[in-house]
Amino acid sequence: MIVRPDNTYEVRIDGDKKQDGDLEEDWDFLEPKKIKDPDQSKPEDWVDEAKMDDPEDEKPEGYDDVPKQIDDPEAEKPDDWDDEADGEWEPPLIDNPDYEGEWKAKRIDNPDYKGPWVHPEIDNPDYVDDDELYMYESFGAIGIDIWQVKAGSVFDNVIITDSVEEAEDFMKETYSANKDAEKAMFDKAEEERRAEEEAQRKKEEEERKAKEAEEEEEDEDEEEEEEEATEASKEKEEL
Repeated sequence: MIVRPDNTYEVRIDGDKKQDGDLEEDWDFLEPKKIKDPDQSKPEDWVDEAKMDDPEDEKPEGYDDVPKQIDDPEAEKPDDWDDEADGEWEPPLIDNPDYEGEWKAKRIDNPDYKGPWVHPEIDNPDYVDDDELYMYESFGAIGIDIWQVKAGSVFDNVIITDSVEEAEDFMKETYSANKDAEKAMFDKAEEERRAEEEAQRKKEEEERKAKEAEEEEEDEDEEEEEEEATEASKEKEEL
């Protein structure tokens, strides 16, 4: 983050410029120069609708009499339909091809349309110019506001200086010199983590299959015991 004495700024990420602008224009450091005039309001007769219903367009006679669905003309009563048992047969309904939906009048240009009303503005009496927005007497702390973090992000090597060249040299000595090794370290850790997760998944899958096989074997043993008990009971009855 580079803040200049002319109240402009520049943001660089990994050494590449991503954004720049004016502190006063892009940030809410000061009260706005202009505010909406509190003594002004939109006139009651202001027309801001560009289109209107055509007053000469009338709904056709019988328009609402057209049903949304009709009996399927191709449907036939099944041969095995029993009116006494099944009730009176009714053909299934289908969408009516003649149904045009809810009637709406045609839209035409509104002759009274005046365009969107713009609230008049006046100079803000609370606005105070400050040509030293860039300046701070001291820095007691540094805060990093993190909205979203990608796994493996590292926040370190913080510097405050009045020299862009010094900051660029500091970046070469720290970030640029370490980024490849840090990425390799992160990639290795991620690979090991995925390997451990895969090994754990396979272990759990094997345990699940072994348990299912054991339960299946127990069920077979119970079935055999039941069959033997049944046979023994039959033999006893025969005797």
